[in-house]
Amino acid sequence: MSEEPQQQPPGTTSAMNRKPDHGEESYRGSGRLAGKATIITGGDSGIGRATAIAFAREGADVLISYLNEDDDARDTAALVEAAGRRAVLVPGDLSDRAQCQAVIDRAVEEFGRVDVLVNNAAYQMTHEKVEEISDEEWLHTFDVNITAMFRLVQAALPHLGEGASIINTSSINADQPRPTLLPYATTKGAIANFTAGLAQLLGDRGIRVNAVAPGPIWTPLIPSTMPPDHVAEFGKNTPLGRAGEPKEVAPVFVLLASDEASYISGAVIPVTGGKPIL
Repeated sequence: MSEEPQQQPPGTTSAMNRKPDHGEESYRGSGRLAGKATIITGGDSGIGRATAIAFAREGADVLISYLNEDDDARDTAALVEAAGRRAVLVPGDLSDRAQCQAVIDRAVEEFGRVDVLVNNAAYQMTHEKVEEISDEEWLHTFDVNITAMFRLVQAALPHLGEGASIINTSSINADQPRPTLLPYATTKGAIANFTAGLAQLLGDRGIRVNAVAPGPIWTPLIPSTMPPDHVAEFGKNTPLGRAGEPKEVAPVFVLLASDEASYISGAVIPVTGGKPIL
């Protein structure tokens, strides 16, 4: 990974020397999400793309919300459609309240309902000193990473029926915050708390809320937001000794989206290569 080219955030898959494995060749579905209408924010690349592939191969239609990475988004949509499912692309900045509403409105227009909402989009930057973090960046990180989740959930609730599933992407940083990712890590702790509280609020409606907490996963976010020396060592400090691939996270989203997880709510499930979350 030491020769991985530095990118501008949010980064693209096509610009990466070592391409992430999203399960394009390996994921095999078995109808676990047959007929479900799903939304994945940040669905153009990385964990979002792997989850979109898995959802489609399990029988779900997928709305892919993304910022502006049109080529990556079209590639993901093509993989969803190759699985015989509908793909809907909705570009736009989720730090804007109106965009959050637009995502939900489009899903309802296209699918008639929402069965699964995956809040996965995130923003991060690396800083060695607190003084380097601007007020604007701090607020933007919160707007994208946690405030957008709140707004999307509020907009989706009228369209979520009993048995629906909300899945939020937290991080190992919620439990083991990396100091150089201070704004990002702080939001990830907030997401874990948001998930726990929301699961209790929505339980009587039969709506489940859970979170996935990835460790170091190889996605375009890494070479676009971390310095080269961090990229070269990325994931080597895990017990498994390597970064994970997006395809290794997607099956957890499938489980939580499926009816098999009907009694799992309020959970934060780590996918961390052996680094503990206690």
